[in-house]
Amino acid sequence: MSTSPSAVPVRAMLVLGTRPEAIKLAPVARAMAAVSQFEPVVVTTGQHREMLHQMLGLLGVDARISLDVMRSRQQLSDLTARLVGELGEVIRLERPDLVVVQGDTTTALAGALAAFYEKIPVAHVEAGLRTGVMDNPFPEELNRSLIGRMARWHFAPTPRAARHLTDEGVPKEQVFVTGNTVIDNLLWVLAEGAGTSAFRTPAKRILVTLHRRENQGERMRGMGRALRRLAGRGDVEILLPLHKSPAVREVLLPELDGHEGIALVEPLGYLDFAATLAECDLVLTDSGGIQEEAPSLSKPALVLRTTTERPEAVEAGAARLIGTDPEAIVDAAAELLDDAERYRRMAGAGNPFGDGRAAGRVLAQLAEDFAADVPVGATALGPYSTA
Repeated sequence: MSTSPSAVPVRAMLVLGTRPEAIKLAPVARAMAAVSQFEPVVVTTGQHREMLHQMLGLLGVDARISLDVMRSRQQLSDLTARLVGELGEVIRLERPDLVVVQGDTTTALAGALAAFYEKIPVAHVEAGLRTGVMDNPFPEELNRSLIGRMARWHFAPTPRAARHLTDEGVPKEQVFVTGNTVIDNLLWVLAEGAGTSAFRTPAKRILVTLHRRENQGERMRGMGRALRRLAGRGDVEILLPLHKSPAVREVLLPELDGHEGIALVEPLGYLDFAATLAECDLVLTDSGGIQEEAPSLSKPALVLRTTTERPEAVEAGAARLIGTDPEAIVDAAAELLDDAERYRRMAGAGNPFGDGRAAGRVLAQLAEDFAADVPVGATALGPYSTA
């Protein structure tokens, strides 16, 4: 990738609002900042304000514009309207050449929609994930489908995700298989060696993350009961970083606070979370990104959901889709904790989501296309392949 010193850089606005977006766009922002062909303009919406501000600097990302869209217990419709309005104003003031969004959050949908309204082309990082169930996960499945209708560049993490897009009618020349940028960032962070694990005992270590809207309420209360039963074995340390959502805390705190063998902690900074993930033995999660990260570190993952938009991990044998029934959760976890051969097979299944070079593929493709002013061709690195 090269450009003459006199060339006007491509002004790329990267819109992010949540911690996962920051983690997955950080490699792209760092790559853009390192070359003269691009001028990254990072905009944070404040959807996860506390989580973002503690980590962006550590990830080498400079947020140029910060919005403040969150209100206590606001409805999704209110949040979406506020985001589209404020991001539209920012786009009109900054006049970027393209807008980059990541994943499936309300921020990503609003960023794409605001850019579409202003006739600015959209690049979608982590495009093509689908469960096929429009309200599960909610509202993410709808969000990513709608972004797919607006984007000009679709950077798919896997061949399966790319096929979803072309099956939906997206032109093949606008779909690029890159691997997932979350692997880029995980490898970068672990190489930095700056994080500290939150585990405190030599017991079998279980890392738990719970927050999905569709799991909140009685389902999450049942998951809490399952965690208490697992802790009752006496040979495990269960660590659960509590999501900031009041709906999550109102359920999990009464179920788990003060229970022996269970440590409830505030959300971990990303460096510390990466170190904690690297030190755990087993992951129980309803999150999305950790399904991609855990296989990179040979950590079996039990997915506490009824659907997953990342079936590659399940098919590879690195993850299992368990559902939300407390009995099924306890049985699946106990099986891995007690059966060394089954554990070994899951831990050694490998990672189908990337090789740590996804951001380079994104950047190379955008550089090629802006030089030609048309979305064409494969990148110099070539597409990521699990073959």
